[in-house]
Amino acid sequence: MIVSVMYHVGPGQKFDLDYYMKSHIPMVGKLWGPAGLKGAQVLQGVGSPSGDPASQHIIVLLDFDSVDAFKAAAAAHGKEVFGDIANFTDVQPAIQFNDRLA
Repeated sequence: MIVSVMYHVGPGQKFDLDYYMKSHIPMVGKLWGPAGLKGAQVLQGVGSPSGDPASQHIIVLLDFDSVDAFKAAAAAHGKEVFGDIANFTDVQPAIQFNDRLA
């Protein structure tokens, strides 16, 4: 099961990519790895086929065995992980659960 965490682009928003990559993502791995996170892929939006800017700053794909595994990791260390968001952005992420089909 893949958890998508998406930070939508909007006017006047801040996103500190340096902090995100050097502090937040390693913290997520450290705290959620032992709780069932099998891997993470970080994607940075760079544009669209029409030439418009990307609609998302960042999309993170978190690999867990199940929704329950994600919920257990979030219950154990969600306060630290979600509390850190204010250190790199003022955007509230959209979180979506996804089944891998291929």
